Amino acid sequence: MKTSQFSFDLPEELIAQEPIPDRAAARLLVLDRADGSLRHETISAVPRLVDPGAVLVLNDTRVRKARVFARRAGGGETELLFLRQVDPTLWEVLLGRSKRARSGSRLELPGGIIGVLVEGEGDPETRMVRFDQPLNDDWLESHGHVPLPPYIKREDSPRDEERYQTVFSRVPGSAAAPTAGLHFTPRILQELSERGITIAWVTLHVGLGTFLPIRTETIEDHAMHEEHYAVPRLTKIAVDTAVAEGRPVVAVGTTVVRTLESAWSNAGLREGEGRTRLFISPAYRFNVVSRLMTNFHTPGSSLLVLVSAFAGRELILKTYAEAIRLRYRFYSYGDAMLIR
Repeated sequence: MKTSQFSFDLPEELIAQEPIPDRAAARLLVLDRADGSLRHETISAVPRLVDPGAVLVLNDTRVRKARVFARRAGGGETELLFLRQVDPTLWEVLLGRSKRARSGSRLELPGGIIGVLVEGEGDPETRMVRFDQPLNDDWLESHGHVPLPPYIKREDSPRDEERYQTVFSRVPGSAAAPTAGLHFTPRILQELSERGITIAWVTLHVGLGTFLPIRTETIEDHAMHEEHYAVPRLTKIAVDTAVAEGRPVVAVGTTVVRTLESAWSNAGLREGEGRTRLFISPAYRFNVVSRLMTNFHTPGSSLLVLVSAFAGRELILKTYAEAIRLRYRFYSYGDAMLIR
């Protein structure tokens, strides 16, 4: 299929630049795949929209302050997006204006840290940097910035340190937020439990595989970048039982979809850690996920292709057109869909 078949026109003013004051007050567009019908709710309605007995799965990854400004040895500023720690002094990064910088180039980071670009086994989009001393999440917390996506046209602020995290974030490692989870509040989680809905957890650290656009003419030629995930034993038990009994498994976000589908086998969900390059496109047969809550995604992205695989390309594009007509807010700080 042509990547252009997953395109649509989005007015720039619908790209949310700020989070709304109340997470649960965001709008929720409910799509029924069976008949194509739409309902308009708010996030606060999620507990009554999820079937009692369902298993609702959330991604508990925590966003690092992964964006760091540096100076090149020859002068000029660039920025690094820290993606993956290979060893205490070696990181895989996404470079800003210095993508073509040669190996051996020096970078001066805050706190007197020196980094040197080295050859590595990373993805073609990224570079490896060797630092002159160990760097960890504490250092990033002190010197880094919240890695807001490029379509948010402002600098990060102290407010983003809270709002660009889910309220249940626990395991540091992401370079972007699992945005569907940003809508949840402690009250919503409590109401879900009170209605007999099992809440389960996975961890997928969001990296290039999630947020880079498709740059190939056809989606079949797109190669996903690898991302790390983990499935706890209690989640395996809850999901396996729900699938066996025909109860819904609700994935909150595309990262949860990719984790559950990547970890599935003939023997059920595999617990433990793994790495995935799974690219879900319209020919894919879903093994685990039967409901999906997700934000509105960018044109031509792997996320939009995944959602189209779940609900059908034409139905998704028709639904997006309706969301645009009704002025829903798009992308990370925007509104959400619940696809049933």
